[in-house]
Order: sequence, then C-alpha cells, then structure tokens
Amino acid sequence: MKKVLVTGADGFIGSHLTEELVKKGYNVKAFVYYNSFNTWGWLDTLPNCIMEHVDIFQGDIRDPNGVEEAMEGCDAVFHLAALIAIPFSYHSPDTYVDTNIKGTLNILQAARKKNVRTLVTSTSEVYGTAQYVPIDEKHPYQGQSPYSATKIGADRLTESFYRSFELPVTIVRPFNTYGPRQSARAVIPTIITQLLSGRTEIELGSLQPTRDFNYVKDTANGFIAIYESDKTIGEEINIATQKEISIGKLAEELIRQINPNARIICDEQRLRPKKSEVNRLLGCNKKILELTSWKPCYSFEEGLAETIAFFKCNMDKYKSDIYNI
Repeated sequence: MKKVLVTGADGFIGSHLTEELVKKGYNVKAFVYYNSFNTWGWLDTLPNCIMEHVDIFQGDIRDPNGVEEAMEGCDAVFHLAALIAIPFSYHSPDTYVDTNIKGTLNILQAARKKNVRTLVTSTSEVYGTAQYVPIDEKHPYQGQSPYSATKIGADRLTESFYRSFELPVTIVRPFNTYGPRQSARAVIPTIITQLLSGRTEIELGSLQPTRDFNYVKDTANGFIAIYESDKTIGEEINIATQKEISIGKLAEELIRQINPNARIICDEQRLRPKKSEVNRLLGCNKKILELTSWKPCYSFEEGLAETIAFFKCNMDKYKSDIYNI
C-alpha cells in the first residue's frame, strides 16, 4: 500500500485519521509536534496493533527543512497540523499566521519538489455566518476571526499551487467535528466535562448559533474517500451532514442524558465579539457524495453516545473547572 504522511497526527482528528488509515492497510508516517518529553499526543493512547504500523516523525510544521525531510518517500500528505482555537487567535494572531499559513506553505513547497499528492485541511469557519444554506463550496469567504482568516489564506495558497504548478491538491473542509479525544476548547467536550464533574451550572457562551456536527470517524473516512477518488484533484470539498442544531438545543440534550438537574448559565468570557460570532453553519454535502464513495455512518445520537462514554473514562485528562480557550 502507499505510504502517506499525516501532519497533526498527534491531535484529535489526526489521531483518528492515522488509526483509520492503518486499518485500511496504509503505511503511515505520523508528523507530531516536537517536545522534549517525547510525547506523541493522542497517538500515545492507541493500541500497539495500530502503532506498530506507524512511523513517528517529530518536528515543527513551521520548519521547512523538517517538513521536507518528513515527506521523503511518501506518496501523499494529509495536512492537518494547525492552530485551531478561535478565542486564542484573538490573543495571539501572529502564531496563527506562522502555523496555519507558513506551515501550509512549507507543505506545499515540499510537495511540489517531490510531486506528492496533497490534501490540505480547511474549516467551515472560512465561510463565516451563512449567507445562504446549505453552504456549498461556492459560498463567499468571511474572515470573522484571525483563525478563520489564516485558514482562508492557507486555502488560497493551496489553490495557487494547483493553478500555478499543477500540484495535485484537494482542499478538504470539514464542518464541526466532534468525538473521543477532542479538546475541551470545543463546545461538546466543554459541556460533557462540566456535567460529568458534577456541576449543576453549565457555563456557556451564546446559545443561538447553529452548527453542522460530523462524528470524527466519519470525518476521518471522508478524508480517505476524497484521497481515494480520482475526481477530487483541484477541488474544494465539504464534509458535512447537512443537518444543524443550535448550541442551546445541544446543551439541553446533553443535560438530559447526563444530569437533568443541571442548568445553563451565560459566561461572558465565552462570548465571541459580536461581529466575530458565526451564527449559522449548515453545510452542503452534495459534492462529496457525488465525487466519492463517502457517506456518514454515525447518527448524531450514536456519535454523542460514544463521545460521552469516552469522557466518562478519561475525565482525568481534562480540567473541567477552567475555561479552556
């Protein structure tokens, strides 16, 4: 089978993608963020039957030399390494430019040198608040946070390498992914961890925005289906369920399942600036269904059940008493 590089393999989606690729027989090189503790993020929790098929490369996506070395001998790269937290991007936009834009440029330059098939991870945040629904790939871009602005920049760099140098690229744009191993900076884990800690007052920001939630295994298999299709080169492709739920309704459902005595209170520090809040995300999945064999396998109810079960067994890894930005 082909050898593929996964950047950000130590993270939430990256670790699931690594796992799914190994299960499908791929030879995987996992690019993880270098640290002196020699920890590999969520890959450290995967079973030996998976990890014995994974080649670990420690580096920094901002370092072009390390990126080029990591790509040696690979047939494709799944580029997931990024800074993703929106609140932290208000605080440190420079680091988002360095990681999300310069890091993607390093991937594209190395892939061009070695003619490597490239899948670059985008985000539904590039669309901003929906101007129409469902949001298809032709929807205008709106940089409503420094995070989304840097992802727009990375996407357009990727497009330029396809048009200028004929680099075989695809921009993969998942809508809101959730599931086991997600950090508490995301809304579903922050609700679940507060509830499981026994708190009866659940602190949230705005309850009105809606989101289109993908279960993480469906997202991972969406990446693989896009890679395995010969129709996706040069395309931008949403991974979406084409269903939406408000944050308020989501919180009510999790409260019902975990602790019906809990109630929601507004924490002002969790509110985005008014013009930065993305009020509605509902994705169109017509393109991915037409160009690939992908279809979501998990219902929202099934995905939530697996997510709750994971957090029940891993609460020691989360700090539910602080706001994780």
